[in-house]
Amino acid sequence: MEKSSRYEEITDGFIENCRQLGIELNDKQVQDFLVFYEELVEQNKVMNLTAITEFEEVLEKHFVDSLSIVKGIDMQTVGSMVDVGTGAGFPGLPLKIAFPHLKVVLLDSLNKRVNFLNQVISKLQYTGITAVHGRAEDLARDRKHREAYDLCVSRAVANLSSLSEYCLPFVRTGGRFVSYKSVEIGEELDSARSAVHILGGKLTEKKDFLLPGSDLPRSLVIIQKVRNTPSRYPRKAGMPTKEPLHG
Repeated sequence: MEKSSRYEEITDGFIENCRQLGIELNDKQVQDFLVFYEELVEQNKVMNLTAITEFEEVLEKHFVDSLSIVKGIDMQTVGSMVDVGTGAGFPGLPLKIAFPHLKVVLLDSLNKRVNFLNQVISKLQYTGITAVHGRAEDLARDRKHREAYDLCVSRAVANLSSLSEYCLPFVRTGGRFVSYKSVEIGEELDSARSAVHILGGKLTEKKDFLLPGSDLPRSLVIIQKVRNTPSRYPRKAGMPTKEPLHG
């Protein structure tokens, strides 16, 4: 009983932290987040999805963190979105739960993670979201996906030059790419400017903030797509990471 009341207390805290972001969750959305959490922890026993498994930590460092994009983007104005290197579904799946109108593609290079995500999507009975197995370098050359999305997001751990080459080719002109960062990235930002420009993007904003209900510093790097990405990008598999673009 004590555990149950603690569970409810943590859940109430999560709802309040979402409210601080300007997101009002209804009962079904809260339930869907809890189902996602349970599936994540259950599957994590047999495959490596996340190092964070404590209920409160997952709600804060995965769910609220994923939703914090609203600090820089009005998600109601976004129709379609691709999450590159989604891993266990962050930030794409929490964004779909909170903003059901979104059409979402979750992209990951590991098939078992994709299978896990499609199981969760099926359990939640969601439409307008799918997990796809593949590499960004390949999918971004597919006519169905190239420059087809209003928004590309990534919480992947990679430098911004490399991430921009993986992500900007997915974004339509006028759309945006948002990179979630958790550390001070001034130097990384400066060295990425040239790559962003080459790829048809423009660094428009860096939003620094603390996650609601915590003292965890976060940054959102917001890049506007101002013209088409040259057809030679992204380069072949592995190149964007091995040899990030420079001026």
